This record gives sequence, structure tokens and C-alpha cells, in this order.
Amino acid sequence: MELLVLGGSAAAFRLLNAGLDRLLPPGAQGSRWDWRNTWTSLVHSLLSGAGALLGFYLHPQMAQDPIGTHLPAAHRLLGVSVGYFVQDFIDMLFNQKFCECWELLFHHSVVIVCLGFAFVIHHYIGFAMVALLVEINSVFLHLRSILQMAGLSHTPYYRVTSLVNLSTYVVFRLSTLAWMTRWLVLNWENIPLATYMVGVVGMAIMIPMNIVLFCRLLRSDCLKSGQCDKDWL
Repeated sequence: MELLVLGGSAAAFRLLNAGLDRLLPPGAQGSRWDWRNTWTSLVHSLLSGAGALLGFYLHPQMAQDPIGTHLPAAHRLLGVSVGYFVQDFIDMLFNQKFCECWELLFHHSVVIVCLGFAFVIHHYIGFAMVALLVEINSVFLHLRSILQMAGLSHTPYYRVTSLVNLSTYVVFRLSTLAWMTRWLVLNWENIPLATYMVGVVGMAIMIPMNIVLFCRLLRSDCLKSGQCDKDWL
């Protein structure tokens, strides 16, 4: 069943990716690959972020017991998300230069191992659902990239998206990672050593990577040109 969910998800996102290749608008910046890959990532973020929120709304016990309590639908959603990351990893590996995408390949490797581990053993699904809340921010991160490729980076739409992106980055990405780290620290006695090490190593990798990305976003959208000062203050 697990392989069916993973394979079905990877195949579905692969078909979506191929279909989006025909929707590149005239005059768009970036390559056809950038365009379809970003839109595919946006669809995944919408699905997984909204699904994680709905899961906690319908079954709040997942937050109280992120180890052993979860909805069957949450487990399937996790498999769909892992399938997407596998598909995206392969897509980048065959269509991008390694020097241009090694950070994302490394990121995807960590995500696949951590989320895939929870998916296979049917435990820590609630913890993984917390991790998928990060995708709420990814929606606006991908919208920002799409607006740039569409040549709309100097419009009010882009400035609004940029502000929402930075705000949700703090709320749904940095705060979520901080909560996950705190939970690991407080509950280490209830977690097998091997599983605990997977979580600790994952957090040790993801937190610095996300802090670096946040600094890049701030420098690009606010600090470099003073755009935030001019438009928002």
C-alpha cells in the first residue's frame, strides 16, 4: 500500500509537470523547466499545507500525541508529499546542473528520509504533519517566483506577495521548526535513540538552511533596495 501511494503520487506530479510545459506564457523569464517545476511545487504546497491544517482541525489529538495518534488520511497525505519530493528530486537531477541545484537536492534528501521514515513505520505522523505546515509558506514562496518569471516583480502584486511570504516564513516555517526542535528536546526519553537521531540531524540541517534562505529573501526584497521601507513604512 505504501509503495502504491508513493508511486501514484510521483506519477501524478510527473504528469502534471509535463502538462504544465505547454502553459509557458510569451515573454516569460526563466526556462520552461523553471516554469513548470515552480507551478508543480505550488500545487504540492497548496495540497500538503491545506491538508495538514485540515488534519489538525479535524483531529487535534495529533498535536497532543504526534507519535502514535493520526488520521488514516494524514498518513496518505504524508505519502503523497514524499512521492512529490521523490519526483522533484529526480526531475532536478536530470534537468539541472548539479552546481545550480545541490542545495535543493540536499534539502529534498533530508525531507525524503525524515518524512519517509514516519510514513513507512506509521508513527510520528502528527510530527510529520507539523513539518508539512511549512508548505503554507511555500505557497507564497512559489507565487513570488512565478511573479518574477512573469515579469511582475515591480508591481503591487509582487510587493504584497513578498510581504505575505516573509510573514508566513516566520509563522509557518521558522516557528514550526522551533516547535519541532523544542518537542524533540522535551520528549527525548520517549523516543528510540535511532529515531531521535534522525530527528535531531534533520533539524540540525533544516534550521540553518531555512535561516540562510530567510536572510536571502530579506536581502533581495527589503534590504538590498530599501523596497520595504519605501512601500510599507
